[in-house]
Amino acid sequence: MRPEEISSIVAAQRSYFASGATLPIDFRIDALKRLRSAIQQNEARIAEALRADLGKSAFESYMCESGLVLSEIGYMLRHICSLSREKRVATPLAQFASHSYVSPAPYGVTLIMSPWNYPLLLTLDPLVDAIAAGNTAVVKPSAYSPNTSALIASLLGEIFPREYVAVVTGGRSENACLLEENFDFIFFTGSANVGKLVLEKAAPRLTPVALELGGKSPCIVDASANLRLAARRIAFGKFLNCGQTCVAPDYILCEKSIKDELIDLLKEEILRQYGADWRSNADYGKIINEKHFDRICGLIDPAKLAYGGESDRATCRIQPTILDNVSFDDAVMQQEIFGPVLPVLTYENLDEAIRSVNERPRPLALYIFSSDKVTIRRVQQRCRFGGGCVNDVVIHLATSSMGFGGVGESGMGAYHGKTGFETFSHMRSIVDKKTWIDLPMRYQPYKNCFDKLIHLFLR
Repeated sequence: MRPEEISSIVAAQRSYFASGATLPIDFRIDALKRLRSAIQQNEARIAEALRADLGKSAFESYMCESGLVLSEIGYMLRHICSLSREKRVATPLAQFASHSYVSPAPYGVTLIMSPWNYPLLLTLDPLVDAIAAGNTAVVKPSAYSPNTSALIASLLGEIFPREYVAVVTGGRSENACLLEENFDFIFFTGSANVGKLVLEKAAPRLTPVALELGGKSPCIVDASANLRLAARRIAFGKFLNCGQTCVAPDYILCEKSIKDELIDLLKEEILRQYGADWRSNADYGKIINEKHFDRICGLIDPAKLAYGGESDRATCRIQPTILDNVSFDDAVMQQEIFGPVLPVLTYENLDEAIRSVNERPRPLALYIFSSDKVTIRRVQQRCRFGGGCVNDVVIHLATSSMGFGGVGESGMGAYHGKTGFETFSHMRSIVDKKTWIDLPMRYQPYKNCFDKLIHLFLR
């Protein structure tokens, strides 16, 4: 898409937003219902596109993408009226007589830039929040998932005019053009390196930004954990979407005494969930492209293989793999893996584990498997991370009742449900002062007789 066309889209959206068309709640509800209907009617097409891009099964496509978007839409439809309503708050006595309230207002023209690993979910979920809050949106899906990106462009183009919701397809040149435009809010999901560029481009205009990034999310397992259940849940979360999940457990950090048993149980779970012949498992996906395939294969040290390690370049598929005797100095621990390779590291005591986590960039997620409430509390209180689970993995992002986001190197801002609505809104604080009385003590010349009143009111 040419730079002039992108500029034209942004200008048209600015005019459309200025007209006030997106502000009525009924308008937003209608838009959400149209989006919900489009997803429901095109469930099979969505599954086909996701299989073409990532090898996902229809079951996984609905469970992890279409269904979660529908859940977010449902939440907004149920709560949009209350979320949009002005919220009255307490007024200090010094402001007598008046009342105070918080009034949510949309930012205006927003930009949503999404990644390839969950191309439908991570494009439409923030769009749902943007629409519910009353914004217009320019959507930029990833060029690495061309089939899903094309389908998103087709679906949104059929139900929304471009001055309301527009899709810009393409690669880096389109990304660069978009970041030169003047948006009122930018929502970016992707790598930390690109996130830094987005922040840099937003800085000259002081454009508010939400960054959903990634990181090496640790999975701590202590000796009190239900190891068989832990292995089952870790295997599910790690190898879901072939490990191409921003909140996948990047590595296991387990108590040394249970390492061998845990690895044996993980092997059993991989065989049970994915089969002995992983190549024939039609529900096990593929790596997005050869570039990432080669990068992930380069992280597999044959000397440290505990399980797996096979790959098929022709289909961009990598066997679920476990690495043992790994240290934090190994290549696999120097970057987010984003693939089906699970390193296992150990610790002698909990303080060592906490220190190992905190010495590294703050992860998007942290998981703790334990039956010891004191251990769980210590990890949660002392470690810094975006969000996570106790005795499970990944599922904390699958709810609209909690915000989802990172901290530090793993991002800033959050979305989903009420948090998402507020992320795409400016929460204005307003005091409505009455005119039937006007207390004189704040005006000059200041008088000693009001000194005690000021001290009474402001304390």
